[in-house]
Amino acid sequence: MQQRPTIVLATRNPSKLREILAVLGDAPFELVAPDEGVAEPVETGLTFAVNACQKALCYARATGRWCLADDSGLEVDALDGRPGVTSARFASDRCPPDAERETIDRANNTRLLEELKDTPDPMRTARFVCHLALADPRRVLAQTFGTIEGRIGWGEQGNNGFGYDPLFLLPSMGLTTAQLPAQEKNAISHRGKAVRHIAGILRNLLTATPG
Repeated sequence: MQQRPTIVLATRNPSKLREILAVLGDAPFELVAPDEGVAEPVETGLTFAVNACQKALCYARATGRWCLADDSGLEVDALDGRPGVTSARFASDRCPPDAERETIDRANNTRLLEELKDTPDPMRTARFVCHLALADPRRVLAQTFGTIEGRIGWGEQGNNGFGYDPLFLLPSMGLTTAQLPAQEKNAISHRGKAVRHIAGILRNLLTATPG
């Protein structure tokens, strides 16, 4: 039996890795996390697309493999699109550099609620955005993105998901994305949409690539 091609997923966030693997299911390639020795690139882009491409190329060149990189975050309309590309480090000034991911998430959510404390429901609209880039060591091969619209709630609800999920309310469902089972969330989420799209592109690229 022919061995499945290996693609490096350029993230050290275990929650992102878990979600992407769950969406891909029985894809004809194997996704692996980068080795610990590969340094993470500094994200200098002003958009999710630029950061995703930077990460994909950096890891591809460091590993010599095809790499898939995700850059994603939360855009809040009342905050002029913030936290945006700084979503993961929105409250970095409140956390030590070596803080655990859960500690960082709580700090980010607390800051978001503080900044929106006087913002009424109709103005708390927001969206999750995910941009994916696939690269080999020479160039970016493909890009996709996905979004999901919602609203920021007044307090955390739900224990599933990660990041801003406990605050991201889906008005049509009356639930946050942290209250949805993983399979249901992945079916409608920004990351789920982007991953399903890139999976089709990957299959076509692998079919067209000799060996």
